[in-house]
Amino acid sequence: MKFRHELAYDAPPAAVFEMLADPEFRQAACAAQDVISAEVTLEREGNGFTLSVDQEQRTDDLPSFARTFAGASTRAIQREHWADTTGGTLQIDTPGKPSTLKGTITLRPEGSGTVEIVELEIKVKVPLIAGKLEKLLAEKVAAGMDAEHGVGIDYLAGR
Repeated sequence: MKFRHELAYDAPPAAVFEMLADPEFRQAACAAQDVISAEVTLEREGNGFTLSVDQEQRTDDLPSFARTFAGASTRAIQREHWADTTGGTLQIDTPGKPSTLKGTITLRPEGSGTVEIVELEIKVKVPLIAGKLEKLLAEKVAAGMDAEHGVGIDYLAGR
């Protein structure tokens, strides 16, 4: 399943990049998503950075058929590699689960602001209900991005 989600920020791309490269921002974004736990590792590399967010997520909001596969909680490891300030790659691994999420993140200037564009290929390898599970994963990723966006708006406003 193809996934695309856009988030608009009232700040130039350089400021949005610096926000995304701040481990404290990433930790606050995890807290806004009400995860059980999160470990953020971020290393600056030249003009970019490498990020890993290893988090334990709640599954009590999932339909029962999805909880059968996810369990009482689920682990997600988000990995980003930014070669420069314009964008990077994104991969979300779910250890022990039959799913893959891979794609790109792009920061595009728009007027005086920035649009963050996330495009992913979401695949679940479960016969018969793969489509339903892919749709649920897409909804969870979008909800996480929206929570991070809320934290980002406050961050960029200095709050």
